[in-house]
Amino acid sequence: MAEVAECSARRETGKSRHLWAAPAALCASLALAACGDINRFQTASPTSTPTKPARMATPTPAVEREHERILSSYGGSYDDPKLEALIGKTVDRLVAASDRPDQGYKVTILNSGAVNAFALPTGQLYVTRGLIALASDTSELSSVLSHEMAHVLAKHASIREDQARQAAVVTRVVTEMGSDPDLTALALAKTKLTMASFSRAQEFEADGIGVSISAHAHFDPYGASRFLTSMERNAALKAGKTSLDPRVQDFLSSHPATPERVQNAQNTARQYTSPEGGERDRETYLAAIDNIVYGEDPSEGFVRGRRFLHPKLGFTFAAPETFTLDNTAQAVIGVREGGTQAMRFDVVRVPAEQTLGDYLNSGWMEGVDKSSVEEIMVNGFPGASAIAHGDQWQFKVYALRFGSDVYRFIFAAKQKTTESDRNARETVNSFRRLTLEEIQAARPLRIKIINVQPGDTVESLSHRMAGVDRPADRFRILNGLDAHAQIKARDRVKIVVD
Repeated sequence: MAEVAECSARRETGKSRHLWAAPAALCASLALAACGDINRFQTASPTSTPTKPARMATPTPAVEREHERILSSYGGSYDDPKLEALIGKTVDRLVAASDRPDQGYKVTILNSGAVNAFALPTGQLYVTRGLIALASDTSELSSVLSHEMAHVLAKHASIREDQARQAAVVTRVVTEMGSDPDLTALALAKTKLTMASFSRAQEFEADGIGVSISAHAHFDPYGASRFLTSMERNAALKAGKTSLDPRVQDFLSSHPATPERVQNAQNTARQYTSPEGGERDRETYLAAIDNIVYGEDPSEGFVRGRRFLHPKLGFTFAAPETFTLDNTAQAVIGVREGGTQAMRFDVVRVPAEQTLGDYLNSGWMEGVDKSSVEEIMVNGFPGASAIAHGDQWQFKVYALRFGSDVYRFIFAAKQKTTESDRNARETVNSFRRLTLEEIQAARPLRIKIINVQPGDTVESLSHRMAGVDRPADRFRILNGLDAHAQIKARDRVKIVVD
């Protein structure tokens, strides 16, 4: 719920994002990972006059809007001068070694724990801090950057769209929740925020071009096969943990990896050097990523189990036991096992002089039973509730004033039952202020680089990992260690700490 953290400041500047005004569909985020935007990769003509260093052409308004959409979807940019300097030097080396040194690139680090990277045809490259944290040396990062550069250079404009598995559900709920065509279009557009997938042939081509660029830049060309393997292992570790948020969709969602891709990357690398050749630049890389935020950034609110906490704004609530919570860029989304119930929590702008009962009855949502609107108090916060009916879903809506903001809970159920009523009521009643101790304890997890001491083992160091599941497996993946590899004294390794 990235926008929520910036609500007050953005209201003053008049630049609030669409979350303020958009009572978008409750389940619009359910298909965030399912669709791709085919227009995103229509490649612009490269600049004809070489410049040194290579510079991008002035972005068009359309490109700037696309950039802002990406930032909005992935939690904004992540500012870290050390990382930016390392990436800048790496890109400069790759550009100089490519067949198009006149093509300019600009890299944005996204504030997302996802392991992802993608490019716009104009040369704007995006890499998440989650991917940066997973890579073990500069050659692995260079393999990702050169791969994305290859998509730009090869002009891969023919992009396949993934099947939207729940598109029918999304469309139906959007239709039921409002008739405003702009808001409906906005809700549906949110289902297309993830990057479209490339074809298998395009991925192989980009792998080959990328490995070649890395090798000619004197990076270890085997970084590509190593990092593809790490990403596959990382994806396998979280298998079964589906997410509704594009920020946590990983690189393999839009760049399908197969054993053939790993083998192909290895075969290409052999054309340039032996497995021991090329520069990995591990020490410089580890120094640059020391202290990088890992996983969710608590400043934007975060999920712990069934509970959502927002330490910056000072509130928390708990979802029902059968719900899985997802903190997306636009809202907190909860879905019950089986998909028969769902919830959305977001923030809206309501004038101070307007009562919350009047707001719920103001027409922003269709099907509201005006006779059901009721003024309530929840843990000292004034609020209001209402019931709304659709063709396929039944809704219970709550609005609560918390300081100068109004927070909204929207619950949807296929059928209104005693359980669905209880789930909605208990969730809203759990909304409360965070204690000072809870706020102080809500620190982000970070990557810490340490020296292995005599007697340290994978198991002993994994016990020092904080806030992660399966810490031994996570430790091995973060450090590029296979199931049987061991560590030795004076090795430099990554651990996760709070």
